[in-house]
Amino acid sequence: MKTYPTIKDIAAKLNLHYTTVSRALRDHPDVNEETKRLVKETAQQMNYRPNYLARSLKRQKSNSIGVIVPEIKHHFFSAVISGIEEVAYEAGYVILVAQSNEQMEREILNLNAFISSHVSGLLVSISQTTTSSDHFKKFMEQDGKIVFFDRVCEDLEASKVVVDDYDGAYKATEYLIKKGYKKIGHLAGSKNLNIARNRYLGYKDALKNNGLTPNEAYVYWGGLQEQDGRNGMKALLELAERPDAIFAVNDPVAIGAYDVLKQKGLKIPDDMGIVGFSNNPISSFVHPPLTTVHQPAFEIGKIACSILLGIIEKTDHIIREEVLKTKLIERESA
Repeated sequence: MKTYPTIKDIAAKLNLHYTTVSRALRDHPDVNEETKRLVKETAQQMNYRPNYLARSLKRQKSNSIGVIVPEIKHHFFSAVISGIEEVAYEAGYVILVAQSNEQMEREILNLNAFISSHVSGLLVSISQTTTSSDHFKKFMEQDGKIVFFDRVCEDLEASKVVVDDYDGAYKATEYLIKKGYKKIGHLAGSKNLNIARNRYLGYKDALKNNGLTPNEAYVYWGGLQEQDGRNGMKALLELAERPDAIFAVNDPVAIGAYDVLKQKGLKIPDDMGIVGFSNNPISSFVHPPLTTVHQPAFEIGKIACSILLGIIEKTDHIIREEVLKTKLIERESA
C-alpha cells in the first residue's frame, strides 16, 4: 500500500514545527508569506496529501461543509457554489450542496440532514418563504458554525456576505431616469427577503432624490422567478396609466417581463425600458440585451467560505458583515 508524507515529514525537511506547517498549508495569517510559499512548494514536491480521516477524528467532525441555496439552476447560486468549492478544496474540505427549492420546510429538512452528517459548518442563503430564523438559531445555540450569504437572516448575530443591494438598485433606477423615463415601475421580490426590501428602498429613494414621486401602484411584490415577472408585468400593463420603464428585482423576473411585452406587441426600449439585477448570462442573449446590475457571485462564495473556515479553525472570532459593490452593465433595453 502506497504511503504519503505527513505534515511532520514536511516539518522535518524544512526544520519547522509541524504546527507551523499545518498553519501555512491553511494560509493562516500568523504565518509569513515566504514561509507559506516554501511549505507549499515542498508539500507539492513531496506529493503531500491531507489526511482527511485523521483530521475528522481529531475534531469529531467531518471535513465537509454544508451549503444550502434556494435553487441550483439559478446562475448566481451556481457561481457562488463554484467560489465556495475553490476555497474549500484548497483548505482540504469538501462541500455538500442542498437546495430548498424556495421552501422553508425543505430548508429545515436540509439543515437537519447536515446536522446528522456532522458537517463542520454551514453556508446558507435562505428561501423566499423563510419567515422565521428559529431553526438556524437552534443550530447556532448548539455551537453550530454558520455564515449567511446574499439572502440573510438579519435578526441573527452571524457573519454575512452580501452585495450593496440598495446602491445597485439606486443606480439602476437613476439610470432609467437619466434615459428620460418618468413613470418607472418596480417588479419587486418577496417582502420576507432582505435583498428585495433593500432593492425596493434603493428604487424608491432614487425616484425621490431625482424629483419623481414614488407611486406604490407601480410596485408589484411577487417573487424571484420568471413567472413572477410575467404576473407582475401583466398587472402593471392593466393600470389606466401604465409605467414607461421597469426596474426588476433580478434578471429572471426581467426576462418574464420581456415575454409579456413581446406577446403584447410592445417594443423594448421604445415602449418600455427594462433594467434587471444579477447579470445572469442569459441577460446578454435576449433581444434586446438586458441592462442589468452585476453582482460578484464567485467572490461572494470565496469570501463566505473563507470566513466560515476561520470560524471552524478558530482563527476568526469576530462576527463579520462583508458588503461587496455592484456594477451597472449598460446594454440596449433602456
